[in-house]
Amino acid sequence: MVQSLNSKVALTAKGISYLGIGAQYGQFLLGDRAFEFFNDNNVADYIQIPWPNVTAVYTSVSRQHVSRRFRIETDKGNFDFSSPESGKVLQVIGDHIGREKVLRQPTLVARMKTIFKKKDKKKGV
Repeated sequence: MVQSLNSKVALTAKGISYLGIGAQYGQFLLGDRAFEFFNDNNVADYIQIPWPNVTAVYTSVSRQHVSRRFRIETDKGNFDFSSPESGKVLQVIGDHIGREKVLRQPTLVARMKTIFKKKDKKKGV
C-alpha cells in the first residue's frame, strides 16, 4: 500500500494522468503537503509532487472557460493531467503554491509571435 504524503485532505477528484504512453485513470488527492495521483487499476502506480517542488501550473482558458487539461511544472520535470473538476483542482493548487504560479497557457497565436520574434533577433533586424 502507498503511504500518502498528506496529513489533511483539501480535495479529492477524478482525473487522468498523461505520463508515459496512454492515459491512466485515477484519483487526485490534494492535501496540506502534496499533489498526489493514484491509478485506479494499479495501486502501486502513483505520482506524488510535494508543494515546494511545483514551479508553475499551466492551463488553457478560452472565453472564461477553464480547460480540463493542465500541466504541472516541477524542478524535476513536467506532468500533464486532466480532470472534469479542473477548476476546483486549480483553486486548491493556487491556495498551496500561490495564485501567481497558476498561469494561463499561451495561445497558438502568441507562441507563433514569439517564434517569429526570436527569428528576427537572430537575423539582426
